[in-house]
Amino acid sequence: MQDLIQRTVYREDHEQFRDAVRHFFDKEIVPHLAEWERNGIVPKEVWRKAGREGLLNTMLPEPYGSGGDFGHAAVLIEEVGRTNATALGFPLHSDIVAPYINTYGSKAQKDRWLPKMAAGELIGAIAMTEPGAGSDLKSVRTTAKLVKSSEGDHYVINGAKTFITNGINSEIVIVVCKTAPDLGAKGVSLIVVEEGTPGFSKGRKLEKIGLMGQDTSELFFDNVKVPVDNLLGEENMGFRYLMQELAQERLVVAVRAASCIESFLQKTIDYTRERKAFGQTVFDFQNTRFKLAEAKAQATMLRTFVDECMKLHMQRALSPERAAMVKLNATALQNRLLDEFLQLHGGYGYMTEYQVGRAWTDARIGRIYGGSDEIMKEIIARTL
Repeated sequence: MQDLIQRTVYREDHEQFRDAVRHFFDKEIVPHLAEWERNGIVPKEVWRKAGREGLLNTMLPEPYGSGGDFGHAAVLIEEVGRTNATALGFPLHSDIVAPYINTYGSKAQKDRWLPKMAAGELIGAIAMTEPGAGSDLKSVRTTAKLVKSSEGDHYVINGAKTFITNGINSEIVIVVCKTAPDLGAKGVSLIVVEEGTPGFSKGRKLEKIGLMGQDTSELFFDNVKVPVDNLLGEENMGFRYLMQELAQERLVVAVRAASCIESFLQKTIDYTRERKAFGQTVFDFQNTRFKLAEAKAQATMLRTFVDECMKLHMQRALSPERAAMVKLNATALQNRLLDEFLQLHGGYGYMTEYQVGRAWTDARIGRIYGGSDEIMKEIIARTL
């Protein structure tokens, strides 16, 4: 779809990168989405291919990434939204997991993990949510006990995590755990656990109502022994680190939502111009045109706000409350407009052939993950 506004957030190198990403998606991603949704997972070789094309860790400096900035990351996220390629866990890997390691990790940690993550040879996940703790990260019950030994100091991790994106494919996981349980939020740490570590296991692939191609699983930690060198940053500083990085995670959700709306607005316009009912196209009915006109006006308003938040973030000036605002608005509008688009497709909207039904179902999680609507409102309310 032609841009709703004259966008100024992207440079020429961003748009050149978009051409490469779009070519990769149209060739390597879109033709296989239905198969991945049936299987509930994306093959690891797709990650390796993306790594070889420089599509992972786009905003990290070389050799930890491709040397771009958040604009390059946003281009890829927008292509996920354009194609509704929700099976891909690339944004979580590149724009959430890798930045934690890059920001808080030691040089040895970065040298050890990030080049392989950039190459797609090490798939990342972050384990926050637990069966009894979702948005309330202060309530996590997974523990990491420091054990001093003549053979080397290490942590022993015990606990369980759930709803973990990239869980089955994950080869490196940042685990949110309590190193000082009696201190509450002030006792949270981030510790990296690698696949194959004794006691670390993956549970069942969770069945979801949407994001069918994205592997989501439970993770279990039974006396998992990891060296103290796997601690990210300082002990008991994990909650502060999480709060500092959540603004980007929420912006990632908003960027994808805005792109998804624009893509399916165009698909719906095209469909209603072709579909006939009562001797005329569906588009010729005033109700259809008014619905689409309203959608375009609201999508334009959202695009303006999302791009402004992107500019602020690229200047490291996006506040937590503004990130909460853009996520809250973007996901609410995405859910409502996709419902309108599905309705304008009639019965075909309920069929997977036209994608809008799948996009409608996939979008529902946007109001929950990365912090629920209610948490976003609480963050905003604090500024009133």
